[in-house]
Amino acid sequence: GTTWGLGGTCVNVGCIPKKLMHQAALLGSALKDARHYGWNISQPVHHTWSVMAQGVQNYVKSLNWGHRVQLQEKKVKYFNIKGSFSDPHTVRGLTKAGKETVLTADNIVIATGGRPKYPMHVAGALEYGITSDDLFWLKESPGKTLPSFILYVSLECAGFLTGIGLDTTVIMRSIPLRGFDQASHISKKIQICFTTQQQMASLVTEHMESYGTKFLKRCFPTKVEKLKSNKLQVTWKNADLGTEETDSFNTIMWAVGRAPDTKTLNLETVGVKTNSETGKIIVDASEATSVPHIYAIGDITEGRPELTPTAIAAGKLLAQRLFGQSSELMDYDNVPTTVFTPLEYGCVGLSEEAAVQRHGSDNIEVYHAYYKPLEFTVAERDATQCYMKMVCLREREQRILGLHFIGPNAGEVIQGFALGIKCGATYPQMMKTVGIHPTCAEEVTKLHITKRSGLDATVTGC
Repeated sequence: GTTWGLGGTCVNVGCIPKKLMHQAALLGSALKDARHYGWNISQPVHHTWSVMAQGVQNYVKSLNWGHRVQLQEKKVKYFNIKGSFSDPHTVRGLTKAGKETVLTADNIVIATGGRPKYPMHVAGALEYGITSDDLFWLKESPGKTLPSFILYVSLECAGFLTGIGLDTTVIMRSIPLRGFDQASHISKKIQICFTTQQQMASLVTEHMESYGTKFLKRCFPTKVEKLKSNKLQVTWKNADLGTEETDSFNTIMWAVGRAPDTKTLNLETVGVKTNSETGKIIVDASEATSVPHIYAIGDITEGRPELTPTAIAAGKLLAQRLFGQSSELMDYDNVPTTVFTPLEYGCVGLSEEAAVQRHGSDNIEVYHAYYKPLEFTVAERDATQCYMKMVCLREREQRILGLHFIGPNAGEVIQGFALGIKCGATYPQMMKTVGIHPTCAEEVTKLHITKRSGLDATVTGC
């Protein structure tokens, strides 16, 4: 039920508050490390949610105001109204008070984004649960929290909640981070540098478990009830054991995905086609819908990455095509992204599964290795899950198809390599690149542990 100002999901209930709360958790970990580096910090340290929340929310509000000022400076008219189509060139808008405004245009762009869904099949889910949208705007600590379902935002929220000292349990029906790299290779041969190449997604959750987050694996909630103590009792089924279990929490957070906010736009009346299953708008390479002068960008479009930078870039290019005599289309290949879990997971390009599906297992070479960040050594932090994987074509120059990195500052690392991969970088070129020593990113330029997809791995260098 959370509402917000200008800036969309990213500014208000996504990337910005998420990254800032992730930073709060990282600072908590740094405080624990600090004593190993000579800092005299009394333990245990205590986190105050309301102070963090106020700082984050004030910053978001400043961005809302900044966007509004920029619109005025650029002489863009802003109407704070809820709109829907009257005809293909006309939008009818209503204020909260019911006042009507009618706007007509030669071209119309839809960019309404998505809103979080609730698991309506779970009794009490809507009455007693919140979503990540609401979590970022809580004034007081959520206390003992159950993020339910295993989308990446659920893991990110669980990560920073654990990091600031809250009792956090994730209920996980199936595999973690669906849609990211899941390839698993187990080799009994290798004893040097690594013992098994585990799933990238599983490494993230393994680290979270060691970090203190609890997981209810292969479980799914069936109902939520409010107790006299005002706590929320959740009942779930364990698919493996066939048992029914319960526990009580202060906060239940649903993370079952977001639905495109298009139901009230009256799209069907003007002929804009949508995917009947997802509700997303079908667009072509130029972001045009089935009605040529109506365009759509961002999370509401079918088959596009649900990422802020792609929507921004697509919008800029659309404006240039409409008014700047440009013909350049948005390129959605090799878009980098990062999951901001306690140990970050960044990637660009294809997952191993996608590479095998596209090129065949015999045509794929995978280079991979575990590594230990230097900053983990003095603090004696566990680096078991710090890992990277490079997926390459086997033929000719061994073009890099995908790079996956789990470790500190993964977003910064992947952003640096994304340019090279976008430009068609090859494995030999990467090996000729001199790394910056001693950094985690340097390890990418030294990947000599190779695994041909489908066969046992062999060590070619270490």
